[in-house]
Amino acid sequence: MDTQEATTVFLVLCISCFLFFASWRKRSGNGKLPPGPVSFPIVGNALQLKTKNLSRTLHKLSETYGPVFTVHFGSERVVALHGYEAVKEALIDRADKFAARGRMPIGDKFNNGLGIVFSNGERWKQLRQFALTTLRNFGMGKRSIEMQIQEEAQYLVKKLSSTQKMPFDPTFLLSCAVSNIICSIIFGKHRDYEDRKFLTLMGLMNDIFHVLYQLFPSLMDVLPGPHKRMFKNVDELKKFISEEVKKHQDSLDPSSPQDIIDCFLTKMEQDKHNDKSEFYLENLVATTFDLFIAGTETPSTTLRYGLLILLKYPEIQEKVQKEIDFVIGRTQSACMANRSQMPYTDAVVHEIQRFIAVIPLGLPHTVSQDTPFRQYIIPKGTTIYPILSSVLHDSKEFPDPEQFNPEHFLNENGTFRKSNFFMPFSAGKRICLGESLARMEIFLILVTILQNFTLKPLIDPKEIDISPEMSGFGNAPKPYQLCVLPR
Repeated sequence: MDTQEATTVFLVLCISCFLFFASWRKRSGNGKLPPGPVSFPIVGNALQLKTKNLSRTLHKLSETYGPVFTVHFGSERVVALHGYEAVKEALIDRADKFAARGRMPIGDKFNNGLGIVFSNGERWKQLRQFALTTLRNFGMGKRSIEMQIQEEAQYLVKKLSSTQKMPFDPTFLLSCAVSNIICSIIFGKHRDYEDRKFLTLMGLMNDIFHVLYQLFPSLMDVLPGPHKRMFKNVDELKKFISEEVKKHQDSLDPSSPQDIIDCFLTKMEQDKHNDKSEFYLENLVATTFDLFIAGTETPSTTLRYGLLILLKYPEIQEKVQKEIDFVIGRTQSACMANRSQMPYTDAVVHEIQRFIAVIPLGLPHTVSQDTPFRQYIIPKGTTIYPILSSVLHDSKEFPDPEQFNPEHFLNENGTFRKSNFFMPFSAGKRICLGESLARMEIFLILVTILQNFTLKPLIDPKEIDISPEMSGFGNAPKPYQLCVLPR
């Protein structure tokens, strides 16, 4: 190698080292971007992230880099907020700066920025306000929707009785019960569990989120795999919604709307000359899709996980049943007014939601401009994940957080203990708009099941595995069967 070649190689090495060092400085929290592990082109930190339990991997990273750190999901730069203080500071104390929805490739694929969940700006404001107002008008948080949940819970009891003490997987029945409640609000009708269309609808609910698509969106568009079936299911679900919308258009009476679709169609007609209105057909389908998915998946998964936990801890199940018998009895329907008299049951319901952390990473947020946060600057457009599981499993608030223990929500005298760390529905401006409905469903359906049945496992309770099976960005229980014995 002559002198000129050696000089060239030396310069290339120097420049490469300089660029690497500059990149490392940027990632290492030099007063700008929060620190984090070194990422690689295209794959980002995928080699360091265990996709089957992202929240645990991110927890490990927080031990090294602190409560605010940077990782790369594929080529996407992400700032993670870990722990109650960081999450609260962003979502509640500085809600105006952190309220925007971050980019989620799977969300782009679902609704392309339409609807409520993945929209931003004026579209999000208009559609969210409409949904909140309309849900309240149709009884959310009121006695009328409570009665609907009670009726559905009793219908579920009949279906559970028909299992005749034989083993079964509760997934389908729980999904049907919860879905029927949101269906009555959206579509204005209750569907029988044997209805062919309803059966198809429930089948389309599977595999909604898939982690690999989130990590490698460009590759997943061309590679085969479960995500392809998932997107086909989404298209079929939207086709079903579009058919329902057409039926509503044909029968619409603007003076007497029967459900959310009727209300949206009426609003479309009222705003037809308003160029700034977000009320048009594509947004109706997307909004209905969002409400249906959110109103079914999270509550039904929570209930399914809750039953598994009670199978593992029969002594907790028995204690809840004793409280139910004392406060409600065996013949009267459970109601929300009973909850204040049932501190142990209320604690169990809260502990189920805390323990499972059904959406462990939360949904992504972003900032619309370069935003100072603590000693860092978060660049405009950066995706931000508030790690909800890090709040729900904070050992300062919940001793031994990986253990299921209803006493996490009980005072020493046995009364119910509220906690600001209880954030299963997120917090701030992007908190789940169906929170009050979901809380009602989970409490009333679980209490009604335990009022009428004793849950029996097929194996020794000690052998039951209640660790989560990661499904996309959600925690779900591993598949299981149980028997329900009439009390």
